[in-house]
Amino acid sequence: MRTFLLALATSATVLATGVTPVAASEYRYCLQGEEFAGTGDCGFTSYQQCQATASGRLAYCAANPDFVIVPTIRVRSHHR
Repeated sequence: MRTFLLALATSATVLATGVTPVAASEYRYCLQGEEFAGTGDCGFTSYQQCQATASGRLAYCAANPDFVIVPTIRVRSHHR
């Protein structure tokens, strides 16, 4: 029983901590304005999608501050 509870607690911790980075990495743009608190509504994958939602409202689109661009490593070939 103790092993089961430990496994359950570990699973809950992993699931709870793994949600935010994945969500942030998918949505590059946030809708911001007076009606949005904090970073705004960061549910847009493209700038055009965000702009279409902001149209006709007192809102604007900005880059998601939680969005992380993973740098790519280039392998340089050495010519002799």
